[in-house]
Amino acid sequence: MNAQMVLTMGQEALLMLLMVSSPVLGAALVVGLLVSLFQAVTQIHEATLAFVPKLVAVIAVFAIAGPWMLTMLVEYIRRTIEAIPASVV
Repeated sequence: MNAQMVLTMGQEALLMLLMVSSPVLGAALVVGLLVSLFQAVTQIHEATLAFVPKLVAVIAVFAIAGPWMLTMLVEYIRRTIEAIPASVV
């Protein structure tokens, strides 16, 4: 295993991390922005009002995009494990 192979594997891992986490983080960001806007307009500053909608949105995204996320991670792990014999040489 040379340095180029290690850097490529690290780059693929970071790209996978971004692809898998972006739906959940995006949903939390959008819902948080909407709740903050609602709180600013109505001047209601309740802590649960900020937390509960984000939690519901993240759970919904996991329910919808969860199978895709799991498939992507399993395929990455499969490719990584299959690359072990070639890197040992």
